Amino acid sequence: MAKFLHVADVHLGFDRYNSKVRTTDFFHTLWDVFERYAIGEGVDFVVIAGDLFEQRMIQPAVLNQAQLCLQQLQAANIPVIAIEGNHDNCPYGTKTSWLRYLSDWDLLKLLEPAAGEQFYLPWDAETRRGGYIDLDCGVRVLGSSWYGAAAPKAVEQIAGAVSALPPGPGSTVLLFHHGLEGQIARYSGALRYSDLLPLREAGIDYLGLGHIHKYYAVDNWLFNPGSLEANNVEEGAFERGALLVDLVDGQVNAQLQTDYRQRPIVRLSLKLRGQEALEDIEKLAIALLDGAIAETRLIPDQQPIVELRIEGQVGFDRLELDTKQLQSRLHEHCGALIFLLKYDVDAMAYGTPLMDDADRHQVEREIFTDLLSAHNVYKKKAQSLATGLVDLKDRHLVGDSDESLYRLVEQMLNVPNTPTEHSR
Repeated sequence: MAKFLHVADVHLGFDRYNSKVRTTDFFHTLWDVFERYAIGEGVDFVVIAGDLFEQRMIQPAVLNQAQLCLQQLQAANIPVIAIEGNHDNCPYGTKTSWLRYLSDWDLLKLLEPAAGEQFYLPWDAETRRGGYIDLDCGVRVLGSSWYGAAAPKAVEQIAGAVSALPPGPGSTVLLFHHGLEGQIARYSGALRYSDLLPLREAGIDYLGLGHIHKYYAVDNWLFNPGSLEANNVEEGAFERGALLVDLVDGQVNAQLQTDYRQRPIVRLSLKLRGQEALEDIEKLAIALLDGAIAETRLIPDQQPIVELRIEGQVGFDRLELDTKQLQSRLHEHCGALIFLLKYDVDAMAYGTPLMDDADRHQVEREIFTDLLSAHNVYKKKAQSLATGLVDLKDRHLVGDSDESLYRLVEQMLNVPNTPTEHSR
């Protein structure tokens, strides 16, 4: 029996949200996964099905993170077998990659099909090159490249090359960095399951995928573990992790492992109905945040990533809410590592039907009434204020003094009759 760990889409060097702490999360996660499920479970080998790195060009600190994690396995005599994904394959115009560098330093074995007639060459320990490797635990592991839109044709080529190989040990694993259709929305270019079946017919017992950051498995043959960490808040809802696999003479038992160090993500929605005053929004948001974070039972001192979406309708001009200031205060209040505020509301609209023969005063009054009714502060007195505004306009047109116009406004708003700058 062979036991191995299947990970993909590690994305070391992740640099979104402008947070150095968040970048190091991906290193700590990989270290913890290797410690728990590779070393802790005594696996025979580890496979990385693409995208070890976030970018093709990486910073020295990111390379050091990869080396530290791989040295941890090297010290435990656990070999690591990897393929390149779309994030970490050779940069344009170059002939090598950072995965090739790590392979040359014997920290992993980068499997790459050959460009010549013999598609799959056996692993050569001296040149550190090859497309497949036969392991002492009785498993043959084959690699592949990042093919993009050419993946369907590549599957046919791989299947033919696998069928032409000499007999191997008891079980065969193929690593392939590509996605299966129907797993996530808005993903074009995914393969159909029928496109991959030639690989099964060619003798692949375990098809180990990467690329889509969500766990899925089909027919106990095709497996995608998903990313170890969420790359955005939407992925926080995905089931994902590392696959711990037992493989005996082609029979697969793969279990998804998720109990490891991950940054918690809290996503909330505050639905407004247009009845709330502007000054109530922050209070409602704080109450929602406090309740949700308490329910997640966070580990002490573990700052979450929080996204709050404010949606619905407001009874005031939507631009009156200073979203930057609100985001700053809410971020400070909840102590999140990253706080994202999404503000997507509409001002309440009113439309009073008018008769075709309505006169100018009626039209003006109804327009004023609709505008005032859409504002939470003035809607209760909309009709009386609308009548006052029509009167105010008429008085201004006939030349009433500024002092009398100000007195009318004070009466409309029930403001005490105090001297104004203009009346002094």
